Amino acid sequence: MPDRLKGKRAVVTAAAAGIGRACAIAFAREGATVIATDIDEKGIATLAQEGIAETTRLDVRSTADVDAFAMRVGKVDVLLNAAGFVHHGTILDCSEQDWDFSFDLNVKSMHRTIKAFLPAMLAGGGGSIINISSCAALRPPANRYAYSASKAAVSLLTRAVALDFINQGIRCNSICPGTVETPSMLQRAAAAGPDGREKFVARQKMGRLGTAEEIAAMAVYLGSDESAFTTGVDLVVDGGFML
Repeated sequence: MPDRLKGKRAVVTAAAAGIGRACAIAFAREGATVIATDIDEKGIATLAQEGIAETTRLDVRSTADVDAFAMRVGKVDVLLNAAGFVHHGTILDCSEQDWDFSFDLNVKSMHRTIKAFLPAMLAGGGGSIINISSCAALRPPANRYAYSASKAAVSLLTRAVALDFINQGIRCNSICPGTVETPSMLQRAAAAGPDGREKFVARQKMGRLGTAEEIAAMAVYLGSDESAFTTGVDLVVDGGFML
């Protein structure tokens, strides 16, 4: 079904690579006017050839930057938060700096963007907020202490926003991917040794890694009117990771 997002304006964070990039492209192909953001200006610049209406540098760790960006952009129909960082290790490997960075990028960035864009969404009659969480929020894998804790916070942040504005036209959902092949994931696999990729695949009961495009397909659904009765939930797209 083409043009599922026709007439909608969408903002996507962390759109230079991986899941964020796939979501920005999928939104544009479904007819949305997409504003793609990232701190990687060279990465997002390549999105112009994918039908993205605008690319701009945005540091989601800066409240001032986010607020100024939201004021300039105004009302959007879809806000997709994809910025994130995967910290490796147990609690014994997690410094206060590691913890603070994980929560600032994985959770507080979403707090910033939602708080900045929500007033215009409310004034304009509503919108869909989509947060990229993780299956780690629901069943933490080994050596993902800070990451799992931060993604669990994303899931509860999502539900709180959904509940508080459920009667004002706002829907807020999160997507919980399993192991998805992205540049970030491949870097972690390489760091794990020559059989690193195979170890990641072994976590997936389907026997393969997910693709960023498969996560983007769920994001299109959540951004479209097809999901009008869906809010406050974690949508699991995991290739059997949770089984």
